[in-house]
Amino acid sequence: MLRFFAALLMLSCAMSINADPVFSVEDSKIRQPMPGRTVTAGYLILHNHSSEMATLVAASSSQFARVELHQHTHKDGMMRMEQISEINIDADGSVAFEPGGLHLMLFEPKDKLEIGQQIPLTLEFADGQQLAFTVPVVATPKR
Repeated sequence: MLRFFAALLMLSCAMSINADPVFSVEDSKIRQPMPGRTVTAGYLILHNHSSEMATLVAASSSQFARVELHQHTHKDGMMRMEQISEINIDADGSVAFEPGGLHLMLFEPKDKLEIGQQIPLTLEFADGQQLAFTVPVVATPKR
């Protein structure tokens, strides 16, 4: 009986090691804050490889006091930025976080951010799953 449970445990570990990831990220970046600023933006493409819709509900980083989900909208002829509580990602779909659209707002960096530095970031989903990865710091584009 003990051998049966040991074999079952080894099989379940092997299956989880070989399982494809449910989520992946590409083209991620965090802009270096402008001088004197304590807020910046993060961008990425988030892929949902599952056969079910997923809902992103939060993001966090040990290098920032807080991270919020944001979007740009047009209201009264003006472009506005607003915090949102969730972002749905279709089954086998992707969502782009980009300037002028969905993005991450990162507040109060704990240290000065240097171009090329890798920042840890964790995305949290409504079903309890998390995706941890690192994001490079890039220069803020000149306007």
